[in-house]
Amino acid sequence: MMAITTIFIYLFYKKYSKKLHPLKHILAVIFSLCCVIGNSYQEVSSWNLVFSTVPLFLISIMQVFCYYYLIKTIFCFIDTLLERKRTIKVNTNNKLVKLFQEHPFLFSLIVMLLFWLIYMIAFYPLILSKDPSFQIKQFFNVKTKYIDYVIPLSDKVNLTNHHPVFHTMLLGGSIKLGRLLGSDNLGLFIYAIMQSITLASSLAYTIYYLYKKKKSFCSVKAFTKVFILLMIYSLVPMFPFYAMSAVKDTLYTAVIIFFVITLFTILDDKETKTSKYIVLLLLSILLYLLRNNGIYVVVGTILVLAIYRRKEFIYLTAVLLFVISTYISYDKILLPALKIPAGSIRETLSVPFQQTARYVKEHNSEVTEEEKNIIDRVLEYDTLAKRYNPVHADSVKNKFNKDASDEDLRNYFSVWGKQLLKHPTTYIQATLNNYYGYVYPECKITEFTTKYIVNNDTRLNGTKKFNYKYISKYKGLRKIVKKILETIQKVPVISWITNIAFNVWAIILMIVYMCYTKKYRYIICMMPIVSIILVNFASPVNAYFRYAMPYIFSMPLILSIFLDIVKEKGKGKK
Repeated sequence: MMAITTIFIYLFYKKYSKKLHPLKHILAVIFSLCCVIGNSYQEVSSWNLVFSTVPLFLISIMQVFCYYYLIKTIFCFIDTLLERKRTIKVNTNNKLVKLFQEHPFLFSLIVMLLFWLIYMIAFYPLILSKDPSFQIKQFFNVKTKYIDYVIPLSDKVNLTNHHPVFHTMLLGGSIKLGRLLGSDNLGLFIYAIMQSITLASSLAYTIYYLYKKKKSFCSVKAFTKVFILLMIYSLVPMFPFYAMSAVKDTLYTAVIIFFVITLFTILDDKETKTSKYIVLLLLSILLYLLRNNGIYVVVGTILVLAIYRRKEFIYLTAVLLFVISTYISYDKILLPALKIPAGSIRETLSVPFQQTARYVKEHNSEVTEEEKNIIDRVLEYDTLAKRYNPVHADSVKNKFNKDASDEDLRNYFSVWGKQLLKHPTTYIQATLNNYYGYVYPECKITEFTTKYIVNNDTRLNGTKKFNYKYISKYKGLRKIVKKILETIQKVPVISWITNIAFNVWAIILMIVYMCYTKKYRYIICMMPIVSIILVNFASPVNAYFRYAMPYIFSMPLILSIFLDIVKEKGKGKK
């Protein structure tokens, strides 16, 4: 079948054949390898479907060849499509069009919220999954598993910074406000309204920004472009669904979108106004307050921006230093003073822990007693092989010894290094197994946390302190939404909107184009997205949708600007 498909693709490719840049050929090869190897990991949690036997290896080569021609065809087809000029007439006498032209931001915001209203009703007061439920408990000083992962700074404080304290305060504070007004549900709904308006505002501002740029979209008038975006934001369920979900990633994603637009506005201007530096600074602070790894996104992006904008290097360096100093003051001074411990170091060690677990599972007979004792002082050795989950590191990390000393960690990494030299392919396989879903488009483990849609989470209701529940008569409506979300993930083409790997490859393709056309300044605007993708490769979960939310939700903005860039004459500034 692969051979027959290859022949048809080759014939189709000849029809659209055109010269491609060498970088696109390289990209096509890498993508092909990711598809073939990714399929092997999905089926058997290893690369055995590629390398275990000679026949399988030959079939895999054929598959790579087929994928390669498919991707080349797609690249040529995209280039042909981008070269075409289309015109669409818009009736500017229409009252709605005029209303949009006068108030693009407010019009877009109201339209989105009206479409999202059905989700607000169905999921009243709010969708609570595991993490925000634990955060609310921590706010009210109820003991949770997270305090067991760290060394407490006070017996009276059960709050940790495993989940950002700032976001925990927003959630818990909303419930406290709700209790003053009547109920826990009302407080959670206040939070839901605040979050929905914030996310919708970031998307409406995207539309406002693109419309105000007044650039053509393949010769389609500006209104047509933003109208398409408005319909996507209003009708695609993932936007209102996460607007009603209390996970920290929703607000973080909204701030990322504002952050990226701010970068574009800075790079569009020859000289940056002081107000934009202030906005950049405030957004940077919000990023590290809403997600602990947000500081890496900020530092990397502003550093590259400062190097590129050499005339403004001093000002941008000042912004960066201020952000870093406030982060250190907050994380290293304020939180400890409040007896709030930082999250466990185990959160940064998903990759080596997974590698060790796979090594123990596959080569247990080769582990010496001394090595067992050293590993046991960091991770519980006896159950390590059984706890190993190839696509999720939490079961391994959860047995991390919080009392492990610096010397214990040094000894562990010494053993880790020796075992790496003995069986490097085991380490490589462990890493690929935990992250292939971020680059393999047909990965089946991506989830929307839909299990929390129909019935509310019981973690809060398990204690007398809280009273959280959905409205029972809307259960049927929630089932319909759940079915829509699950169907979207299965429908060809439409599923690409929510496909993690597809969005990653789209970003890579756009960056490659910007590189060989020397439009380097636009790559800087992609730095936050690239940073998040790289952080995901060190995350504990494979193909976790909410980790990918910032670049999936930012994709309409990035793609729209990319299509404008394609139409720019010349090669742009270096």
